[in-house]
Amino acid sequence: VKMGSLLFLICCLLLARAASLAEFKGDEAAISLDLYHVDGSNSSLGNKSPEPFAHVLARDENRIKALRHRITIAKTHKPGVVLNQSIDILGLESVSIPVNSGFSVGSGNYYVKIGLGVPAKYYAMLLDTGSSLSWLQCQPCAIYCHPQVDPLYNPSTSRKYKSLLCSTSQCSSLKEATLNDPLCETRTSKCVYNASYGDLSYSMGYLSQDWLSLSPSENLPNFLYGCGQDNEGLFGRAAGIIGLARQRLSMISQLSSKYGYAFSYCLPSKTSAGSGFLSLGRTSLMASAFRFTPMITESGEKSLYFLRLGAISLAGKPLAVAATQYTVPTIIDSGTVISRLPSSVYAALKQAFTKIMSRKYAKAPSFSILDACFKGSLKTMSVPQMRLVFQGGADLALAPANILIDVEKGTTCLAFASSSGDNEIAIIGNHQQKTFKVAYDVDNSRIGFAAGGCH
Repeated sequence: VKMGSLLFLICCLLLARAASLAEFKGDEAAISLDLYHVDGSNSSLGNKSPEPFAHVLARDENRIKALRHRITIAKTHKPGVVLNQSIDILGLESVSIPVNSGFSVGSGNYYVKIGLGVPAKYYAMLLDTGSSLSWLQCQPCAIYCHPQVDPLYNPSTSRKYKSLLCSTSQCSSLKEATLNDPLCETRTSKCVYNASYGDLSYSMGYLSQDWLSLSPSENLPNFLYGCGQDNEGLFGRAAGIIGLARQRLSMISQLSSKYGYAFSYCLPSKTSAGSGFLSLGRTSLMASAFRFTPMITESGEKSLYFLRLGAISLAGKPLAVAATQYTVPTIIDSGTVISRLPSSVYAALKQAFTKIMSRKYAKAPSFSILDACFKGSLKTMSVPQMRLVFQGGADLALAPANILIDVEKGTTCLAFASSSGDNEIAIIGNHQQKTFKVAYDVDNSRIGFAAGGCH
């Protein structure tokens, strides 16, 4: 009898363990989507002629400027909605409306495929933790749609599609989500969004509702998104953007009642043969040994993901800077490529890193914003260990591919830059996040890291 009881207990424990690791768990399921680098070897969006890296860095700098601007205005700006501008999208060949500086779409972009409509059709959508409103290009493309890989979405084919009116509370939420006042279409009283980005890209169209499909069996009715009629700028060949910021119109917020207000991802390297993942739901945080740091709300800007960088060590030694030098607003961001550090911290890192590397490798001229460069390639270089340590003890033990970046044949540079300007901010960019599992536990206000994350 005792042996039978023991076997029963073991079976129960194994079943409980299996349930805790399951991909789906009742109303708090975790959905995992494959995540790809736009220019990766297995990408369906890649260009035959990749963009020059100098252009990538220029666009990266535009995103930093936009982030700094957003944080600065959040300190003094009190949000309000002005719905007194009218527009007639279908009657225009072009449009000029007042906009505020938003985010650059970024350059090291990653994408997943999601489904929209009933029946569902799937589209490649760029991932952005700095954006709230999700949108994709829609027929009839009244003004302009950029070329995309997937067929354009036709909302008239969905049995669940509807556009929202200007009088709805969701329309009023657009101001907070996009930084731009919503517009009202004259003929139809439809709510018109305008999502503008720091590199002058933008999307404008109808605020809409439809069914969102994350897999054939997992969907969200009444998903709020933008059905774009004028989409111009640097979106590559993706159909649109998925917003994952902390704001009520973001996709992760809309999914939170079903899956929990949390998500995690692993960003694959550009050269990786496999894919990364985007995992949605509270149970996505359970399967890995994450080490967490507090998620902070900074300077009145509540939608971005702030954390506190406490120290950086190089070759086992902390940088020779005071702890107070790290205390600037610090964002973790999927759309920024190169991490930015406070100027005094970066100066110490550059000096220490150059001292070690120059013993073996000849210095090379600066490349755009990167000014610690060496002759050689990442594959052949010996790189000192580097750790980014966050409040509470969470850390990123960076691999050489997270520390250096090949900028052109025969030249590789330290993949960090100094934060410039009067209002310094720090950014943990996607180059440093690659191959780590990064967890965003919004419910419990914490951000976690775990090594060895991608498939």
